[in-house]
Amino acid sequence: MKCIYFTVLIWIFWIALAGCDTSDGEGFNRELFTVSGPVDAGEIGFALSHEHLMSNFGLPIDETDNYDEAVLFEQVIPYAKKLHALGVHTIFDYTAAYFGRRADILKTISDSTGILIVTNTGIYGAANDRYIPDYAYLETPEELAARWADEFENGIDGTGIRPGFMKLAFDSGGPSEIDKKLFEAGVLTHLQTGMTIAVHTGSNPNAVHSQLEILDRHKVSPEAWIWTHANWHADTDFLLMVASRGGWISLDGVKEDNIDEYINRLEIFRREELLHKVLLSHDGDAWPMGAEIRPFHAISTHLLPALRENGFTEEEIKLIFTKNPGMAYGIKIRPAKD
Repeated sequence: MKCIYFTVLIWIFWIALAGCDTSDGEGFNRELFTVSGPVDAGEIGFALSHEHLMSNFGLPIDETDNYDEAVLFEQVIPYAKKLHALGVHTIFDYTAAYFGRRADILKTISDSTGILIVTNTGIYGAANDRYIPDYAYLETPEELAARWADEFENGIDGTGIRPGFMKLAFDSGGPSEIDKKLFEAGVLTHLQTGMTIAVHTGSNPNAVHSQLEILDRHKVSPEAWIWTHANWHADTDFLLMVASRGGWISLDGVKEDNIDEYINRLEIFRREELLHKVLLSHDGDAWPMGAEIRPFHAISTHLLPALRENGFTEEEIKLIFTKNPGMAYGIKIRPAKD
């Protein structure tokens, strides 16, 4: 009887522990959905947090999911293998629905290279709305959220492959009604699924304020939101303010010729003790409408050596490229703190 009682206590302890979130940044008890299935968010290894394995951005909306797969694989798979050999373990693929997302192709690339790939759901609202389908104007935020939650629960386009985050976007200038509606749908989807909301925002502080207001209205923490292309915004103090509120700052334009710029910004985030809110990537594309690769290996070949030369520790490098992506994208509903 004592043995049974002790076993029950242990079982209760583990259930309670499973409901807790640790503060060590390892992604404990957070799943992350890849095209090959769920993994522990603390075990994704070195991650590139904003890239494109392929896209047809620029083509008409009804042509973007058509690829010559044999030719695509001939270009993309060797490059992805090169990235894997450089130490890249996980890629967050930002090619959205309606400008080239193909979960089945990503699965083949992942299986062929050993790289974990995370795809997305949502609708891209930038590019003057050219990739917003007609139904998005007619449906309510609740109806759009139901679509995205269905992909999370049941998979994309009959593949059974589940998205790991939401990809949305705001145009420049004052936020439009459709951009705000899509973002509200993203917030509602987050409350149902725990997926993080990554938003192409660029250098648009008006869009940032609008997104923060909608998050606040629905009592969702900025920790559920990634400001993508934040590197386009010159006011680092504003980035620091957003990071201090919990938002994720995605500096995703690393190139071989701008390494010093990234070192300088990272040193500021480190000084302000906000390095734990930074994501780094290239926004590269291994298949941009079939053109030459827009490379995404400069972090491995140029930025990492520069970080070490400038006094960044291995623990800080792991924080930026492993712990932060795991925490940012790990599935978790994140209510606003009281």
